[in-house]
Amino acid sequence: MQLPSWQDARLGTMRRAALWLVQVVGEGNSFTKEQLRDAFPGVAQIDRRLRDLRDFGWKIDTAREDPTLGSNEQRFVAMGEPVWEPGKGTKRTSVSITAVQRRQLLAADGYLCRSCGIAAGEPYSGTLETAQLDVARRDVRQPDGTVTTQLVIECNRCRVGGREVTADLGGFLQRVSRLSQFERQILAGWIAKDRRSFSELESLWALYRTLPAESRAKVREVLAITGK
Repeated sequence: MQLPSWQDARLGTMRRAALWLVQVVGEGNSFTKEQLRDAFPGVAQIDRRLRDLRDFGWKIDTAREDPTLGSNEQRFVAMGEPVWEPGKGTKRTSVSITAVQRRQLLAADGYLCRSCGIAAGEPYSGTLETAQLDVARRDVRQPDGTVTTQLVIECNRCRVGGREVTADLGGFLQRVSRLSQFERQILAGWIAKDRRSFSELESLWALYRTLPAESRAKVREVLAITGK
């Protein structure tokens, strides 16, 4: 089926922007704000009309989702609903997050990335890059096998690395059911505090795993001596 031209003004700005992505940019390729505005000269709020496509399943990344992009760049990742077809592009598949909802989600998630635990503005280990927090959509498999989409706070790195991950709530609850009563009480305590404190032994193990091979060998040597 031949697609209509993205230059057909009768289609409306959002539909033309969608066709421009498909016919000019192409999936997987990046474009700049200048290129978008040059393609639609004199069109007010063309940036917003492009963002509206996300509500119809279109994946368009900015530097927030893809750190390899410049601040003036975006990437057309994948096409969503063919909004130019009759009857399409009218019912939104997702709801935009308001500023109030964003603040509520940040508070509910402890102002931390729920994937790696980093806080906003905190530098990533070994780098000068600092974390930015935002709302992400996470697929969650329910105990009955159905999959729902829920909102979660993630940092810019985890939003990129975990976008295809589905959280398995049903599997998690099954594993909880196999715990002893004592283990369930410990887990409940961690969950109540939304924090787990590690013992000195566990901290040392985690630190040992980060050491180079030569240093790990030295640790084994010392432990072999002190263990005699």
